[in-house]
Amino acid sequence: MKNIIRLFIVAIVLVACNSNADNKEKSTVDTPAEKETVANDTTPKVTGIGGIFFASENPQQTMDWYGKHLGLAIDPYGSPFEFRNANRPEEINYLRWSPFKKGRDFAAPSEKELIINYRVQNIEGLVRNLKASGITMLDSIATYEYGKFVHLMDPEGNKIELWEANDAYFTEMGGATTK
Repeated sequence: MKNIIRLFIVAIVLVACNSNADNKEKSTVDTPAEKETVANDTTPKVTGIGGIFFASENPQQTMDWYGKHLGLAIDPYGSPFEFRNANRPEEINYLRWSPFKKGRDFAAPSEKELIINYRVQNIEGLVRNLKASGITMLDSIATYEYGKFVHLMDPEGNKIELWEANDAYFTEMGGATTK
C-alpha cells in the first residue's frame, strides 16, 4: 500500500511539473493574432541594421580580400548579406557591407569615415518624430526602387543613414549573397 501511495504522489508531481512546463512554453509562443499585430506594426522606429559602410585606401582590394579569406559574396558594391525577417519568415531581407574610397565625401559632413545604415519602418513618421524632437535632418527622404533613404547626424558627429527597404527588389534582382 505504501508503494502505491508513493507511486501516486510521484505521478501527481510529474503531472504538475509537465503542466507547469506546458504553461511556460505556451506563454512564450505568440498566438496568430499576436503575430499578425507584430507583422502589421507601423510604429516609426529602427528595426535592424541595413548596412555598414567604411573608408578604405583600396576598396576593391579590401572587398577581394574579404571575399577570398572570409567567404563574403562580393559584387561591385560590396557584399549583400541575406537574412530572414523575424516577423515574416518567408520574407528575405538584406544588409549591405561596403568599403568606400578613403577621403571621399561619402560620410560628409561627419569627420568620421564610417556610416551605419539602420533599417526602419515608416520612415516618414520617423522623420516627423525626429524633427519634432529638434533633430536636424541632413536631407529629405529620397525614394529609389530599392527603398527610401534619409540622413542625419547623431550627437557624437556620426552620419546615420535611415533606410526603409524594398527587399523584394533585391530578391528579384538575384545574385550571390552572404548567408
